[in-house]
Amino acid sequence: MGRRTQAERDADTVEIAYALFVAASLAGGTMLAVASPAFFFGVRSPSEGTLVRAGMIAGAVVFFAVLVAVLLRHGRTPRPPDPSDQPSQPGRTRPDS
Repeated sequence: MGRRTQAERDADTVEIAYALFVAASLAGGTMLAVASPAFFFGVRSPSEGTLVRAGMIAGAVVFFAVLVAVLLRHGRTPRPPDPSDQPSQPGRTRPDS
C-alpha cells in the first residue's frame, strides 16, 4: 500500500474521534440505565453495590464493542479511486499513453 494522502489521514482521525464519542456516550447511558435504581430510587443493602458494579461492567463491554464495531466498519469502507491511476485518454490502459 502506498502513502496515504492528508485527506485520508484526516478521515481516519475524524472516524476515531467519532467512534470514541459514540462509544463513551452509549457506555455512559448503559451504565446509568443499569445502575439507576441504586442512584435514583434509593435501593439500599448489598444490591446497591451490585447494581453499580454491574452497570460499570456493562458500560465497559458496550464501550469496547461499539468502538471495535465502528472502527472495523470504517476499515471496510471502500476508498474512492485515485485520479492519477486513471488513463489520460479513454481506451488507453497506461497512464503515460
